[in-house]
Amino acid sequence: MSETRGFCPNCGDPVSADPDDRDLGGRRERSLCDACYFDRFDLVDAPERVEVRVCGVCGAVHRGNRWVDVGARDYTDVAIDAVTEALGVHVGAEDVRWEVEPEQVDQTTIRMHAHFSGVVRDTHLSESVTVPVKISTETCSRCGRIAGDYYASTIQVRALDRTPTDEETQRAREIAEDVVSEMEATGDRNAFVTEVTERPEGLDLKVSTNKIGKNVANKLVEEFGGTVSDSETLVTEDEDGNGVYRVTFAVRLPPYRPGTVIDPEDGDGPVLVRSAQGNLKGVRLTTGDPYEAAFEDGAAPDARRLGTREDAAETTLVAVEDDHAVQVLDPETYEAKTVPRPSYLDVDRDAVPVLRSRAGLHVLPDD
Repeated sequence: MSETRGFCPNCGDPVSADPDDRDLGGRRERSLCDACYFDRFDLVDAPERVEVRVCGVCGAVHRGNRWVDVGARDYTDVAIDAVTEALGVHVGAEDVRWEVEPEQVDQTTIRMHAHFSGVVRDTHLSESVTVPVKISTETCSRCGRIAGDYYASTIQVRALDRTPTDEETQRAREIAEDVVSEMEATGDRNAFVTEVTERPEGLDLKVSTNKIGKNVANKLVEEFGGTVSDSETLVTEDEDGNGVYRVTFAVRLPPYRPGTVIDPEDGDGPVLVRSAQGNLKGVRLTTGDPYEAAFEDGAAPDARRLGTREDAAETTLVAVEDDHAVQVLDPETYEAKTVPRPSYLDVDRDAVPVLRSRAGLHVLPDD
């Protein structure tokens, strides 16, 4: 069988015509001889220069039309990534290998010396290119908003008939930071806490989006109980004429937090509050029976506050009188007093925690 041959259109030398040899455009690669083909061939397509926009505050890099947190250790890593994206290797090359050697010219310029090798038409080729990378430092949109004290939502943490405790306000801070961290982990760069203000009546949290405000408010109510309401304030209009609103989420924590001792004044004795989520729940200090406020009373039934678990003192269990009463030592007068015997009381103990209030002495359960 005779070999099918053609001629190079550039120099006229004979070349083999293989119908399987084609480039991306559908033209036969073998239409040119190897010498002419390699004379016009570029293994690497490299730009004359690459510019990288970096936020000088957080280190984010501008790519396309948005800022991206890349987690780079320094600008050299950023420059390598940018050059990698900008370089192109010929589609006809196989077994391509490359390495890059950065050269720091000054604080804003890095020369990237890239060395490539590959196989084309069964021929090993190598090529080196140098691409200068210009680092342009500016401020990203997120850091600009933070610097400008931008916020879209406020969470007001208050409590009914009392001031929120240090534990509650600290937890509110933690929840806000947790919500922001969760949103940042999903790629949301617009999530941040703008300002935290402690006031005599509670805590104010300013956050960057209404979604954060809503999530923080709902998580506070889930954890501590209470209610949340919201109100909108028109602040401006966007370029399409749509209203832009700031939303205030008013969180009202319950008047009785877990560990508070109250007297519902229903004749069955004081109650140690266990939970204020939904309707208030607790345990009777006279009997040890569970207590749950009526649905319509919610987390704030009419009751008299007697004290808290922190007000309790350890005292001596003197004697067991019967199934319903024991004697304990009054921690103030050191007199033996007869008090109700709740079901949770371990009568084999030598000492028990008691709360002294105007309602008398009551034995508290363990933590």
